[in-house]
Amino acid sequence: MMTKVTLAKALNMGLRKAMETDPKVLIMGEDVGKLGGVFRITDGLQKDFGEDRVIDSPLAESGILGTAVGLAMRGFRPVCEIQFDGFVYPAYDQIVSQVAKLHFRTQGAIKMPMVIRIPFGGGIGAVEHHSESPEAQFAHTPGLKVVSCSNPVDGYWMIQQAIAHDDPVVFLEPKRQYHADKADLDEEATPPPLFSSKVLRTGSDATLLGYGPMVKTLMKAAEAAAGEGRSLEVIDLRTLSPLDMGPVFESVRKTGRAVVAHEAHTNLGMGAEIAARITEQCFYSLQAPVLRVGGFDTPYPPARIEEEYLPDLDRVLDAVDRTMGF
Repeated sequence: MMTKVTLAKALNMGLRKAMETDPKVLIMGEDVGKLGGVFRITDGLQKDFGEDRVIDSPLAESGILGTAVGLAMRGFRPVCEIQFDGFVYPAYDQIVSQVAKLHFRTQGAIKMPMVIRIPFGGGIGAVEHHSESPEAQFAHTPGLKVVSCSNPVDGYWMIQQAIAHDDPVVFLEPKRQYHADKADLDEEATPPPLFSSKVLRTGSDATLLGYGPMVKTLMKAAEAAAGEGRSLEVIDLRTLSPLDMGPVFESVRKTGRAVVAHEAHTNLGMGAEIAARITEQCFYSLQAPVLRVGGFDTPYPPARIEEEYLPDLDRVLDAVDRTMGF
């Protein structure tokens, strides 16, 4: 049976399913229990599973992650919610120094089956520290897996797959998509593997690459370009570490052009790594340099002008015009 759900509801359903399947799954974070989370992603879970499995933590991100490390070492599967992306930095030491390294440091004796949920990106008119895009910092850290869902169907399946995975997964959720759109969810379907990218729209003139909140913008750009006679292929990367570049290489060898877009500022962002890999593997197929579209190299601005900062339809289409002009 198909159910029409938002991303927020799909994540809630996925968390519920994971908790029903495995009693070792715990949820921890600020306001995740009685309140159900700031974005209501954990709504109703404490009521149904109890305070021992859905734990309202103190306002201490380092403490949340440190406690989760101990729980994971004892065989539990903690799911830690970071309330907003900009709040993750007090826990950054725990994540990079402990979570990412314990499996390697113990030569495989200790596993870290942990999910760190982070609402990320802008577009909700929030105050400072509430609209960050820190994905490259985590993708750069060996020992961490990093994924980002962009739609309700992926959100439902990917959160369950991440929880079942034996390595620590940083799970990035585009907060401006939580309640934006609904999609038909078939809970009996077979999902694609967690660490895989997906072609959402086929095309022949250029390849658009993105993840999380930018995927919707790229799809709109492809639709707008089609009205001008241009055929754009759109790929949702879905996984940032490890990157699944197979479909990307296949697409770029066909189109000869690529544009990578993300909300994070362009300098040393994920787009730089993706562009480098495309250049290395598809050099003789490229008809133009790989172009990047991202936020400006400034701290995230006040909410009143965030729309000037975030990559939008026009900036993506401008990059398409430039790559087609080579």
